[in-house]
Amino acid sequence: MRRFLRQYLPDHETIRRNRWLRPFANTLLHPRLWHLNRHSAAGAVAAGLFCGLIPGPLQMLGAALCAVVFRVNLPLAMATTLYTNPFTIVPLYLVAYGIGRLLLGDSNGFIAPPDFSLSHFAAWAQALEVWMLSVAKPLAIGLVALACGLAVAGYLLTKAAWRLHLLAALRRRRCR
Repeated sequence: MRRFLRQYLPDHETIRRNRWLRPFANTLLHPRLWHLNRHSAAGAVAAGLFCGLIPGPLQMLGAALCAVVFRVNLPLAMATTLYTNPFTIVPLYLVAYGIGRLLLGDSNGFIAPPDFSLSHFAAWAQALEVWMLSVAKPLAIGLVALACGLAVAGYLLTKAAWRLHLLAALRRRRCR
């Protein structure tokens, strides 16, 4: 598993040669950010899953900051954020909205956005603002809850998968 991951992850020299990352070389070249073991991999997957739900292009930056703070594998944390993409983001946000409504005890169903009206644009814009504010609180709470749940599940599953891989390797060695 380690060999498989290493062939896709950048090495120290790639970071050292990159002129944009050179000012951060002391921080980014810390050995624990590049070491791959079950602890750093599990932490990196958790950080990546958590930061994957950050809106916009800040997901990888968030994963990199988490990797630096928690000293887990940096490339794996950044790569794990790629589970959110244009195909998965809408279903993930709908699930987060549902979780937020559940946690808030909101029994109302999904409120549809107001229909667009060019002739009554000001009224439509005001109705859209009210709708967005009504959706914002359950969505924000649901995103945090979903991110935490995914991070914990990813951490535990990575630890379990690594352990199963080690046990299978040990069993193969004993059979030889």
